Amino acid sequence: MSENDKVFAGSIPDYYDEYLVPLIFESYARDLARRVVAEPVKDVLETAAGSGVVTRALAPLLPQGARYCVTDLNPPMLERAKSRQPTDPPVEWLPADALHLPFEDQSFDAVCCQFGVMFFPDRVTGYSEARRVLRPGGRFLFNVWDTIAQNEFADIVTHVARTLLPEAHANFLARTPHGHGNPERIRAELEKAGFRHIEIETVSGVSTAADPSHPAIAYVRGTPLYGELAPHGEKMLNRIIGAATEEIRDRYGEGEVSAKIQGFVITAS
Repeated sequence: MSENDKVFAGSIPDYYDEYLVPLIFESYARDLARRVVAEPVKDVLETAAGSGVVTRALAPLLPQGARYCVTDLNPPMLERAKSRQPTDPPVEWLPADALHLPFEDQSFDAVCCQFGVMFFPDRVTGYSEARRVLRPGGRFLFNVWDTIAQNEFADIVTHVARTLLPEAHANFLARTPHGHGNPERIRAELEKAGFRHIEIETVSGVSTAADPSHPAIAYVRGTPLYGELAPHGEKMLNRIIGAATEEIRDRYGEGEVSAKIQGFVITAS
């Protein structure tokens, strides 16, 4: 992982929330929220919350009086999440590193993290921290994307960027979001962190956009891929977005377009 992979600043949070969240995150957020409340919970921690798509889905499902603490390492993303969240039910917001959580041992019944563990510099340490703050019998629930080949819009945008701008080494999507979807490695890392009961489920879905340009804009301007491409100028950015839009239109048609997405949902206790 490069330092650029963790940069969600400037205009990225706005594009992320407007284009990428409805494209790939909302359905998985609703699924993860339902899994969190499938067992009784009173105190819940969310790490790497991003722009708050899980927070918006989960907060209304928690029992009255539950404590819900939402954290992210990146303050601009956390501010974006806070701005979108209703004030009721109450949510605690805290900038925090998932590898160094500022909570006492055995503080929570559940820890959840949607598509964030791929950004951990040391996943075993991150998993160990989740285990440390869980009460006995508590659950750690999180998502990881499958390989980029199983996530078609991301694959198209990456291929176009590499073709038009090979010197940029535009590998962010393949390297980080889609570079850790290995169930055997996930299980081994969780076991190393001390978890013994681990369930890994493959969840396939459909990614839908109102226009072929939306996936191109989402991945180019709403992710750290932007940091790999932006130094080559706005004209090149628009050229990549235009070419990816045409590729998506050629493959999936005019108007509303849909493509495959696939990830893993993991429950460890």
